[in-house]
Amino acid sequence: MHRKHKLILALTLIAGIAFVVVMVKLKQPPERAAEQVAATPARILEATPLTVRIEARGFGQVLPARSWKAVANVGGRITWKHPDLESGNLISEGTRLLQIDPTRYELAEASARADIAGLEAERQQLDQEEQNTRALLELENRRLALAQRELQRAKTLANSGSLSQTRLDEQQRATLQQQQAVQSLQNQLNLIPVRQETLKARLARSESALANAREDLEDTHFEAPWDLRVHQSDIETGQQVSPNQTLFVADDITAAEATVQLEMSELRNVLSQLPGAPDPASSGQAHPGFTDFHEQLPLDSLTVRVHPTGAPDSHWAGKLTRVTGSLDPATRTIQAVITVDEPYRSANPPARPPLVRNMFVQATIAAPTPEPVLVVPASAIHQGEVYLADGENRLQRQPVTLASQQGELAVVSDGLKPGDRLILDDLVPAINGTLLNPMPDEQTAKWLQKMAAGEQP
Repeated sequence: MHRKHKLILALTLIAGIAFVVVMVKLKQPPERAAEQVAATPARILEATPLTVRIEARGFGQVLPARSWKAVANVGGRITWKHPDLESGNLISEGTRLLQIDPTRYELAEASARADIAGLEAERQQLDQEEQNTRALLELENRRLALAQRELQRAKTLANSGSLSQTRLDEQQRATLQQQQAVQSLQNQLNLIPVRQETLKARLARSESALANAREDLEDTHFEAPWDLRVHQSDIETGQQVSPNQTLFVADDITAAEATVQLEMSELRNVLSQLPGAPDPASSGQAHPGFTDFHEQLPLDSLTVRVHPTGAPDSHWAGKLTRVTGSLDPATRTIQAVITVDEPYRSANPPARPPLVRNMFVQATIAAPTPEPVLVVPASAIHQGEVYLADGENRLQRQPVTLASQQGELAVVSDGLKPGDRLILDDLVPAINGTLLNPMPDEQTAKWLQKMAAGEQP
């Protein structure tokens, strides 16, 4: 029995060993998988030169190009007022606006006319008196000549004893009297020029009084010097006004001026695109040419638009008129004045409101680049570098130099060439040589073209 158990145990052990040997023989070796590296998907954009619309944007307020503060030069009572002379109304050029009582000034004019008429009559009388005196002087000179000849004969006779001394004295006395008469008339003639000058001065004073009276009379009524919009009017018919009192304020509607705050660098970049402009990168001045750029640069080629902030879909075309010569001390920006002609003509409120006084606006000053440039989305710039896909679809980090950055666009001046495949994604980590799966992004390409042209995508 004991031997039987040992036999069973031995057979079991042999069977187990045989099973293990068979299983080892039948076991397949592990398969070796080929080493594979997964490619990183990346959106790409081919660098293509484009003409870019360089812009400078700023905000500011609108004021009329001309404003009329009507001040009374004369006092009096308001006898008539145009019914539209109220704040906000539009009035056309040449319209009679206001009348101050002219009675006292009409009387002053009539009085000055009467004074001048009297002085003219007095001058004519003086001229006639001069003629009469000259005629009398001529007669008295002839009588004096006769008296002098008679005196000469009397002296001859007295020397010969044919005439008494008494008769000679009488003749001398008569001659002296005639000389006195001639001298008296001559004195009258000598005084006539002085009287004429006095009369001329009086006449000039009266003519000045007439001119003042006419000017005062002219100042009693007001007419619109140009098409205007009434800004303020505080007078009524029957009201007594005094000199130097403000009657109303009106704005010229033929032109408006928007004074906007602009970044100096942005405006400089725009002006540098114009023919004859200095290169802003090579200029050592803070704002080159700003003092005389009006004469040097063709500002008419700039595209200038003014957008009311309350109606951003509407805009008015304008022109850059001037730039102030100093920076704003608070914002460190420069002030540009943009002139808009006819800011009321095409108005259609509320969709297209006119540019009225104190309206807050956004202005855009733009100029295209003279030659096509390489422009990329600003988001594709990574701390002075761009990511490119090389010919083997591997990542290449490339340093670049920016000429300018405008919102979501960046203009590259160095480090990028046409045809380079720009990676638009922000790859993390961005390791040179990383295998890429590039996918052209047509949507971004179209967006970039519209943004470069200044269109809203």
